[in-house]
Order: sequence, then structure tokens, then C-alpha cells
Amino acid sequence: MDGLDVGVYVPQLGFTYRDVLHRALRCEELGIGSVWLYDHLYGPGAEQLPSLEGWTLATALLSRTERLRVGHLVLCNQFRHPVLLAKMATTLDQVSDGRLELGLGSGSIEDEHLRAGFEWGGFPERSRRLAETLEILTRAFADGMIDFAGEHYSVRQVPVVPGPVQQPRPPIVVGGVGEKFTLPLVARYADVWNVPTYALGEIERKLDVLRSLCADIGRDPGTLRLSVEAVTAIAPDDAALPEVRALAEKRFGAPGFGLREGGLVGTAPAVADRLRELRELGFDQVVLFTHDRASDRTLEQLAGLLAEGTS
Repeated sequence: MDGLDVGVYVPQLGFTYRDVLHRALRCEELGIGSVWLYDHLYGPGAEQLPSLEGWTLATALLSRTERLRVGHLVLCNQFRHPVLLAKMATTLDQVSDGRLELGLGSGSIEDEHLRAGFEWGGFPERSRRLAETLEILTRAFADGMIDFAGEHYSVRQVPVVPGPVQQPRPPIVVGGVGEKFTLPLVARYADVWNVPTYALGEIERKLDVLRSLCADIGRDPGTLRLSVEAVTAIAPDDAALPEVRALAEKRFGAPGFGLREGGLVGTAPAVADRLRELRELGFDQVVLFTHDRASDRTLEQLAGLLAEGTS
């Protein structure tokens, strides 16, 4: 698929480390560019299932691979002080020889925060905290030093050395489509904008809003990479499609997953056509949930589809 970077989202709910590592190694072997994790203390809505901690898991995966990029959709800003996060990010970028993707968000599950004793607050407050974190990270990566006084964080001359391997910095990925708080942060700070599954039905309008916000601050929107998160279910042939679609509906049929709006359920040619449509809209990265949680068969089908697109 010319010009399109495809990654696989592997939420670690109910998986052992070996389960996730197997999927990461298969992605690397098959030429799939990246694996993405979630960042929760326990599985949302399934707290009794095993759920590995996101940053530790990313570190392990990057240590066991050579080419694969690894990130989170998205890290919760509330869980880590931004100075510590800056040190963690530069260190992991060093460890992985420049393969970290730094996804960041304001936090999404109130119950998780309250039960664990983390600060919560309304969305405007969380967005202001996120803005300060993004400013701190920007300074840390650019200057190797953080000196910052804000509403939520105060930092005095903290060095961040060594810096990242990636220059000018690991890509900062901000996900979300809120026009009042989130998209202005994307326009000002992000290297990558990720459209989450729940917003797939309004991609073009949100893209127009983002371009307008970039114009307001004098940023060339062409400097911002566009990414989309979506559920896919690839059937080997037409006969298998009903069964594949049924499993996708069972697991990802809720409105928030955007299964129908994403348009990525079908045989390989149909999925390839939809990926080309997204590419024509300007999206050069797609991060895919798979209907069967990244089975070997689906990863092989996805790799075959991508190979055909470049032949």
C-alpha cells in the first residue's frame, strides 16, 4: 500500500506477556510497521482479566525487536509526572534506537483515577494539564532542559540528558477530535493527529477544523501527520465474509468502535480500496484493531494485502 504506514493495535487485556510478544514478533517478521498498546491500570469494564502495565510492556517489546515501532493509544497524562515522562521517553528512545511513538491523552476513565487516588477533574482541567505536559515535553526534547512554571506543574532547571535518538524528537501523537480543547492542542503541539474509532463518521469535517486551527496559529498543516484508528476484519473470500463480519460485530459492534463508519470489513480487495480512500484524504498512517485480536492468520492476510499494494 504505497505511502501508507499500517500498525496493529493490541490492547493487552487478557493477554500474557508471551501472547503480546508473539504478536509483536510476527508483525516485525511480516513487515507490519508498528504495534500499539493501551494505558490502563486494569481492563475497562473487565477488571478481573489480566492487564499488563503499558509502559513496562512497551519497553519489553522494544527490547525484543529490531525494527518494529511501539507506542500507546494513548498514554494517560495523569499517571506520570511530565518530567518523569520526559526522562522515560528519552531513555526508551535510546534503548530502542529510536523506535518509540509517544501517544498522549488527557485521561478517559474517571473510576480508574478515583479508585487509584490519581487526580481527575473535568475535561477542561485535564486538557490544561495535558497542554502543560506537552509544553514540558517540547522543551525537554528541544533543549535538554526543562524550566517551566504553570498552573499544574512547576519545574526548575531539570536536565534531560541524554536526549532522544530520533530527531528532532520521538513523534508526539495526540488522539481525539474535541474542537474546543483537543484539536487546538493537536495543532500547537502534535507531530501526529490520531482520529479515534468513535469519530470515524466525521473525519472530513474534523480535518477541516484542524486545518483551520493550524492556519490560526501559522502552522503549515502539511507538517502534521494524519493517523486513523479503526477496526478491520479481513475475510479470505466471499464465502467466509458472513462469519468474519459476525465476529467483528460481536466484539466491536458498539457505536464507539465505528465498525460501519470505518468501512474496513470485507475481503482483502475491499479493505485495500478503503485504505486507499483514507490515503487520498491525507491519512498516511492507519492503526488497526483486528476482529480476532491479531491472530497469525489475520496478520498474514494484512501483510499480504500491504505487499500487493506495493507490487
